[in-house]
Amino acid sequence: MKKYISKIIYVVLIVLSVSSCKKEYRNPGGANADDVLNSPTGLTGVAVGLQRTYTVGRLGVYFNSVSVSGFVTNEILLMNSGNIPELQLFTGGNSVDGTNNILTNLWTNSNKIIYDADNVINNSSELGDKSYAAGLIAYSSIFKALALGNLSQYWEKIPAGIGQNVGFISRIEGFTKAIAVIDNALATVAANPISAGFQSNVPAGIDIVNTLHALKARYALFAGNYALALTAANSVDLTKKSTFNFDAQTLNPIFEIATSTNNVFQPTNANLGLTGANVPDPADKRLVFYTLPNATAPVARLAGFGLTGATAIPVYLPGEITLIKAEAYARQAVPDPVNALIELNKVVTKQPAADPFGVGAGLTPLIGALTPAQILPLIFKHRSIELYLSGLKLEDMRRFEIPVSERKRNFFPYPFTERDNNPNTPQDPAF
Repeated sequence: MKKYISKIIYVVLIVLSVSSCKKEYRNPGGANADDVLNSPTGLTGVAVGLQRTYTVGRLGVYFNSVSVSGFVTNEILLMNSGNIPELQLFTGGNSVDGTNNILTNLWTNSNKIIYDADNVINNSSELGDKSYAAGLIAYSSIFKALALGNLSQYWEKIPAGIGQNVGFISRIEGFTKAIAVIDNALATVAANPISAGFQSNVPAGIDIVNTLHALKARYALFAGNYALALTAANSVDLTKKSTFNFDAQTLNPIFEIATSTNNVFQPTNANLGLTGANVPDPADKRLVFYTLPNATAPVARLAGFGLTGATAIPVYLPGEITLIKAEAYARQAVPDPVNALIELNKVVTKQPAADPFGVGAGLTPLIGALTPAQILPLIFKHRSIELYLSGLKLEDMRRFEIPVSERKRNFFPYPFTERDNNPNTPQDPAF
């Protein structure tokens, strides 16, 4: 991220902090929050802070989401049993409880993002420059939607809002809420296109409008709204990148914490932890994208989007959007297996050079008159390879009805930081 982030975000860090859904965020010794939230500079600082909270370091939502999903779906191998939170997830079952720091970080920082994004979205509408305000609203909506999506992927119920003793809504309502946030952002941008001035004041990399459509497609799919998922996916320009960028001051969190050491996690094996019918074809070129061979244990090491400290991480992959189309065709009220297979084969046959990120299987096409019941397992297989270590696999395993014996948890217990402060916290799931 660029140097200007530290200048803008300073004013935010002295105003906002987070502990739990009790939501006491003010710092009495800091700047006046009203002053921060009533100026374009202050609001931009808060907005840029959303990206830092989502992406940076071991506390970031992104790293914790990847870790949670990766350990319990067998994508990654624990390298040091002294890392207790990771050991709990790697072991799974009742070993995972409300004390787990990875889950607490994921929960706490997702809720912080929602709180801060609401401040930006609500106060930006009062600005005189509507095109600058549109940028603030759209950019902040991306992170609010991601935060709502992450909470809904890992917990059966999520907080209905921000405040003390809030109630809870179902995870499907959480995905629907994320879609509503995105729809508001898209409508705002349609009325007032984002100004170049705003784009120059936030970190480069994110294609805001394409990302909104991509996340809408993702969460509509997760919510079971297949027609909406297909429409949203068709609105994404698959030739463009949308990335979280890193540099020498702000390192790629996968590289910083895992790739650069042998102390946290590495790929389970060269087959990305997949077994049985889901084992990748040895000729699949995505294997050499995501892993590097190693002469000693572990036999595979991380590559892909954790290769270096400056490697950009995609907000979404073009292949994800294509596979959303395939799945939506296969699952819609009147299934369309012909188009489902066409979309699936776009991923199966794609050469690395044809993908903006270099992710390509380069395999021969699947052929035959396949039924939806035959196509869906193949979509799961290729999502598991194409989207390796993206934090999406646990959601996929539930949606594709993969036996629970093949994962170490289905949903997660609520952090004690929430349970101890909110009497409305639901019961923990059995598994």
